[in-house]
Amino acid sequence: MVTATPTPVRRRWHRILVPVGLGVLLVVTTLVLHEVDQPDPDERGFLSPVAADDDGGGRLAEALAAQGVPLRRTTDTAAALRIAGAGPSTLFVPAPDLVRPATLAALAASPPGSRLVLVEPSRRALVELGTPVEPAARRWAARAVPPDADGAPCRLPEAVRAGTAAVDHQRYAGPEPVDSCYGGALLRIPGDVEIVVVGASDPFRNDRIDEWGNRDLATGLLGSGGRPVVWLDLPAPEPAPTSAGPSPTREIDGAPAPSGTARARPERTDPPPRADNPLWGAFPTWFWAILAQLALAGLLVVLWRARRLGPPVTEPLPVTVRSAETVRGRARLYRRAGARDTVARSLRDATLDRVLPRLNLPADAPDDEVAARVAAASGGDPERVAELLHGPVPDNDRELLELARELDTLTRTLAPHPTEGEPR
Repeated sequence: MVTATPTPVRRRWHRILVPVGLGVLLVVTTLVLHEVDQPDPDERGFLSPVAADDDGGGRLAEALAAQGVPLRRTTDTAAALRIAGAGPSTLFVPAPDLVRPATLAALAASPPGSRLVLVEPSRRALVELGTPVEPAARRWAARAVPPDADGAPCRLPEAVRAGTAAVDHQRYAGPEPVDSCYGGALLRIPGDVEIVVVGASDPFRNDRIDEWGNRDLATGLLGSGGRPVVWLDLPAPEPAPTSAGPSPTREIDGAPAPSGTARARPERTDPPPRADNPLWGAFPTWFWAILAQLALAGLLVVLWRARRLGPPVTEPLPVTVRSAETVRGRARLYRRAGARDTVARSLRDATLDRVLPRLNLPADAPDDEVAARVAAASGGDPERVAELLHGPVPDNDRELLELARELDTLTRTLAPHPTEGEPR
């Protein structure tokens, strides 16, 4: 009884690698595109009142001007402090992380009745201001929600009048008496200088200001109270002071700053600037994101096109090749390599594979028995047949050719192919 040997399962790793790679590429592409699509507060023109691009604030400035709200744009923190020290005003800081800690504390020490509006401040900025507020949950993208999204009433009139607005991106948490609206995405910290924390830049941006109640919310936060607006439009991070002098929290234009708030903090020494690699700042963030995506895609292509690991497998030929061409091609390769031993063994094995079944001999029959039976059936000399089937390796190509001819004659005599004629 012959037992069939189970065929091992061929592992086609690329069938797993390619779908997984495509899935990873899709996820990475989504993350990169989302990162590129998000506004960068470090970029020049972000929420600038003179910028007309999508991330600018030109349309908000026009809306404030249409309502008759005085607006002063400044790109220098010292000028902003001088203007704010003249009287109550609304200080709008679109990028708090670009402002030095001492300047943030000075802005919080403005005259009583002022309002400080911060867009997505970080934990560092909130700590420097001495507020009890800290960042909480953060969403993938900004969402439009009503002022009472968490079920608690909103006590900020500007938010109530605006209604639903796309402000739910970064949420904040704070104890009483902090007023919370939009589920914590907008907080008002009462005091001599009122601080308003907004969790998204969408209501102020040109591309989102006309959605939902964004325009009413932005103009209400900045234009209410009859105060002039001081718009701090920093094109880059505020540089550290180059010489020792009075702190901006202590003095403004040679006169002591108003001390009507308990949040004024003493001057603190900033850490020395880090020696960052200038190459990172030479290109925008989206350039590095696209470069990383292309590198990952190239790696996946290399892995996909690389040679498979493991033993060779039999695959169907893409075209039909004539057997004579295959034989001649392999013969040339054997001849170039001088592999007469391999050729002789292949010829003898092929002869035995066809002869043994005709003589009812098993594949593991002894060599002397095989030689005796083959000699008896073909009428040849047993010693010559034994040398022919199990002899030494030919020394040269001529002996190999003689061996091939004699084995072919033996095979045609004992086991002719049905399509072959009489033995020659």
